[in-house]
Amino acid sequence: MNDHNSKDNYEAQTLILNDSNGNELFCYLEQIVKVEEKEYALLTPVDTPVSLFKINENDEPELIEKIEKNEQVLKNADAVLQEHDLKLIRSAVTLTVSGELEEPIYDELEEDGIEEESETYELLVSFNLLEQEYGLYIPLDPFFIVGKLINQGALLIEDDEFDKVQPLIESELEKSSF
Repeated sequence: MNDHNSKDNYEAQTLILNDSNGNELFCYLEQIVKVEEKEYALLTPVDTPVSLFKINENDEPELIEKIEKNEQVLKNADAVLQEHDLKLIRSAVTLTVSGELEEPIYDELEEDGIEEESETYELLVSFNLLEQEYGLYIPLDPFFIVGKLINQGALLIEDDEFDKVQPLIESELEKSSF
């Protein structure tokens, strides 16, 4: 695992998370939770996670959950981000943006923010592709990822294994918070 990293005066151990497709995500190690003699890691991305939304005719954002890494919409998003000295990273689990982001002005969040299934997002950038509007939004709720510690990194817990282990991890966290 990497030595300690500092970002905005936040110090935590960092490691690389891999998914089953070989994609990587550079993460902070927030906490280790032991379940059934296995160690699981609660991780947060070092770079800022973002979600891609398609804006429909009623100006209602619609979350795009699955997207291929080389789709044109991501190329357009990356070009718009580069105008702001930011870079779109197509990584494991989520898209992320690296670079210096401005702190949100919370008065403006009501205008630019959206709620999607009880999560709140702030608009980072919007752009058009073939007369369709899109937006990259930053989730304002904490973004935790569960991984299994292996070697010097972590492996993403996915699908059935995640469904099985998530309630056990939550139970362990509740026990340790007392």
